[in-house]
Amino acid sequence: MAKIIVVTSGKGGVGKTTTSASIGTGLAQRGHKTVIIDFDVGLRNLDLIMGCERRVVYDFVNVINGESNLKQTLIKDKRVDNLYILPASQTRDKDALSQEGVEKVLDELSEDFDFIVCDSPAGIERGAQMALYFADMAIVVTNPEVSSVRDSDRILGILQSKSRKAEKGEVVEEKLLVTRYNPERVEEGEMLSVEDVKEILAIELLGVIPESEAVLKASNQGSPVILDDESNSGKAYSDAVGRLFGEEIEHRFLEIEKKGFFKRLMGA
Repeated sequence: MAKIIVVTSGKGGVGKTTTSASIGTGLAQRGHKTVIIDFDVGLRNLDLIMGCERRVVYDFVNVINGESNLKQTLIKDKRVDNLYILPASQTRDKDALSQEGVEKVLDELSEDFDFIVCDSPAGIERGAQMALYFADMAIVVTNPEVSSVRDSDRILGILQSKSRKAEKGEVVEEKLLVTRYNPERVEEGEMLSVEDVKEILAIELLGVIPESEAVLKASNQGSPVILDDESNSGKAYSDAVGRLFGEEIEHRFLEIEKKGFFKRLMGA
């Protein structure tokens, strides 16, 4: 039976799809059969981040409507074994996702996969509600700014009251992922600290992803940044995946990087 992980936030543009791609890839790298589902019907970005946009023939809505089956629709990643993508539709609206239809697809995937990562759209519209409803675990992605954290707090309230687990009197595991973190801006008072965010949301910290051009570069190249193991962002996502398995890994990239003598000499 697969574990269903939803990657969610209240605010758009915080890095949910980047996170879904990297977390899903990291799980597969560890030998777990993983599928990442794009719930953002009408927009569809996951296939771009994963570099498989030209291989999309059928989509999530086609499967729900019985117009294709999962074997026809799932896209196998060419770089990482055990990794598959279920793309969203660009031509339908969000009402195309019915609870019954989504549940049927998730149940079928659960028979064959270890992890199902749901890339949720921002906010609380239908696609987001569908992704949230079936979650066993939620990775709440937020930037270290007041509006983003406030919107994430609202999402936590929905998880605790309107998820399938909540209806059964059970609890969805909640993990916090802080993205675009810049310790220099924190020191200058332009950004909330990790401690500030943790205090407001009061959930377990899974990871802190530093602000980095590597994320944008990887997205433009259609490659999850976790595959760039030379970048701090890639390392931070790898650390986060390790923590999902209970590994005790110290959080990195929280302090201003101290430059060595030669870097200072060269003005780097």
